[in-house]
Order: sequence, then structure tokens, then C-alpha cells
Amino acid sequence: MQGKKKMGFLTVFGSYVLWGLLPGFWTLMAPVNSVYILAQRIIWSLVFMALYLALTRSLGEIKFAFTDKPTFWRSLASGVFITVNWGLYIYAVNSGHVLDASMGYFIQPVVVALIGFLVFRERPTRGEWLTFAFAAAGILYLLFSTGTVPTLALAIVIPFAIYGAVKKDLKLTAQTSLFMETLLMTPLALAFCWWWTARVGGFENVMGGTAFWLLPACGLVTSIPLLLFNMGVKIIPYYFTGILMYINPTLQFLVGLYMGEPLNQDRLIAFIIIWIGILFTLWDKIKLIRAEKKNGSLV
Repeated sequence: MQGKKKMGFLTVFGSYVLWGLLPGFWTLMAPVNSVYILAQRIIWSLVFMALYLALTRSLGEIKFAFTDKPTFWRSLASGVFITVNWGLYIYAVNSGHVLDASMGYFIQPVVVALIGFLVFRERPTRGEWLTFAFAAAGILYLLFSTGTVPTLALAIVIPFAIYGAVKKDLKLTAQTSLFMETLLMTPLALAFCWWWTARVGGFENVMGGTAFWLLPACGLVTSIPLLLFNMGVKIIPYYFTGILMYINPTLQFLVGLYMGEPLNQDRLIAFIIIWIGILFTLWDKIKLIRAEKKNGSLV
């Protein structure tokens, strides 16, 4: 594998490992309002990224991000989609729905492949079409067996899949892109923190105990994997993330079980149906990587 593509692989791989382990961190802040946690995540991410840009002397690119209209609007769209994704994800974890979040991220590669087909003109392989069919079958099984659709799972995954597509050809470095999307969401985050603090009667009523000291960490634990993801997704082929994506939901699934979240029979069957479909895509991706390696494009 070429050095640049190898680095892209490692950074995306690392981002999914960190994301997969994050439920354990968010549960430490379970007593705190989920939207407040999200707002603090945005604020502290901005602080972290501003320091990072200053230390790496990369502040100059911010001017381009504001003056180039397509770049600015895509940065704003990225901020909106990742904020929605993280808000729903934090809510899912802190309300005892880690397995729902896991299911969403198992379905995510299907959504990514569909976006690749519709936006980037990438043609799904036969294995990917089979994965689509099995994912749909898993959702339909839940619908008919329980009378419910995994709404939370779908609501978590769709914004992040769109986020990745918006970031694909953005004319910014990973660090500046992450700074911009965070900066553009910060006014809303500050406004909510002020409103919520006033509503509950002061900061001391917002949170207590060790949760206070975890606030700055919100920025670190979310900015670092996002930074790694943004660095890697622009280097490796978009389809290649289709394999790496399964690291995150697998770890989340295991964390959810470890935390004692119940896994009833219907949901387990739906998971198994989706997992079977995933095997077809994994096999296709492995064959494609082998072919590229044989041709010398991955060495």
C-alpha cells in the first residue's frame, strides 16, 4: 500500500476504533442533558481545534473558507449534519439505546454506497446490492415482528453518511474543515448553554460531581476521531471506508452488551439478517482490494 494511502487507512481505522469505544465515556455524563453535552462538545472542540491550528500555524486557510462561497456553505452543511448525528448519538447512549446506535452504524455502509451511486456515480457491486436487500429485510423484520421501525438507528446514520459525502471533495485541510464546521455551530451551542443554565437555575444545577471535569474532554474525545476521519477520507477511495465502518458498530455492540443493555430475540434476529448481508459487501471489498494490490495501485 502506498505511503499516503496507508496513512489514510490508519487514520480512518483509528477514528472508527475511538468512536466504537465512546459509549463508555458518554455514560459517565448520563445525568446531564444530552443537548447540553452536545453544546459543550461543540464549544470545547472549537477550543481544541483553534489551539491545534495555532500550534501548526494553519490559521491562514480560515480566510479562504470564509471568502470562497461553495467552501463556506459546504462547511456550514457539514457542521449541521455532524451536529445532528452527534446529538442523536449522545441521546441514544445516555438513554440506554447503545444497540440502536450500533444497528444504525451497521446500516451506514448501505447508505454510503447509495450516496456513492447517486452522487459519485459509483456502481454498487452485486454484493452491495445483496447487502442492501438484507439490510432492508432486517428493518422490515423489525417492522412486522414488533410493529416498529428502527427510527433512532436510521436517524443517527443518515446525517453522518451525508456528512462524509459533503467532506469528500472539500477544498480545505482536515483540521481547518473541522474548525470551520465547529465554529459555525458554536453560536447555537453558546445560546443553548446560556438558555439551559438559566432554565435550571444556575450552573451548579446543570451538572455535578465528576461530570464537571469531563466537559473539556468532550472536545478532545470527539475532535480527535473526527480529525483522523477527515484526514483519511480524502485520501483513500470512498468505497474503502465500507470495510472500516464496521469496526465502530461492532465495538459499540460489544460495549452495549457489556453495559447490560437487553438484546431481545427480535432485535437479535434483525441484527443477524443485517450481518449476513454485510458479509457479501465485505467479500466484494476484499476482492477489490486484492485486485488493486495485484495491479500495483495498492502496494
